[in-house]
Amino acid sequence: MTARRTHYAATVSIDRPTTGRVVVDVRLTSGDADSAALSTVMPAMGHAMPEITAREPEPGHFVAEGEFFPMTGVWELSIRLNGPAGEEVLTVNAPITG
Repeated sequence: MTARRTHYAATVSIDRPTTGRVVVDVRLTSGDADSAALSTVMPAMGHAMPEITAREPEPGHFVAEGEFFPMTGVWELSIRLNGPAGEEVLTVNAPITG
């Protein structure tokens, strides 16, 4: 999945698009972010999960692990990025299967 806004663009991948504990990988393709935090919402059901801070194993690469998707369906994954250009939130739709 890819997402782009004014200051940042990223490629996002989920190790297993399923419920339970997963790893989300964010690789910037544009922009210079110092930090990233991820959260999810399921608009159709009114569910939201708390934000999880990502670690940065190398510049422009962020990894977050946790329970982002407690049930199957389409979730919105938000990536809040902070850097010299300011704060910006990228959003992608994540279809989650059981």
